[in-house]
Amino acid sequence: MIDLHSFEMSRRTILAGSVATAASLTVPAVAEASPPHPAKGTMAIQLKVNGRERTLDIDSRTTLLDALREHLHLTGSKKGCDHGQCGACTVIVEGRRINSCLTLAVMHEGDEITTIEGLGTPAKLHPMQAAFVRHDGYQCGYCTPGQICSAVAVLGEIKAGIPSHVSANIEEPPELTPRELRERMSGNICRCGAYSNIIDAMLDVAGAKA
Repeated sequence: MIDLHSFEMSRRTILAGSVATAASLTVPAVAEASPPHPAKGTMAIQLKVNGRERTLDIDSRTTLLDALREHLHLTGSKKGCDHGQCGACTVIVEGRRINSCLTLAVMHEGDEITTIEGLGTPAKLHPMQAAFVRHDGYQCGYCTPGQICSAVAVLGEIKAGIPSHVSANIEEPPELTPRELRERMSGNICRCGAYSNIIDAMLDVAGAKA
């Protein structure tokens, strides 16, 4: 006859040995998956921001907007939609306006970047900033830094002869009209609805009449 007691003891021994073996095999795997000293994962870049050379040690995935706000503490540029749809983060890079939330900081190594802080100061306003004050071109003010940076760049585009979708003749310099300005500023959203005043401020700076 089969000794049931001996059989049970043998089964327990086998199971205990299996568990011990499995444990001994899984412990090294856990140790390998969690290295004690992970790589830092950052890189050094140089930017020229508002006339100053700045060196940053950042994650290569950092957006230009986050580099400006979180690393350089230039918080004038706002994070609105974070999808390039509102224009609150607009800055001027190499003379052209861009949505800083849609581009990586590492892509602008050595570029000259101008934020709202670099356009003027409370003691010495940029002409566009002063015009926004005169014409009530803002209400809550959240979108204003992006609006002003975009407005400055728009006048530069028109002066350079760059056409827009509403330019009558792309072979001729675009006319400085409210319609032209509205088209070019359409990427900057103002929830307060100060659009007409913004156009008045731009025409004022350009020396044109509404």
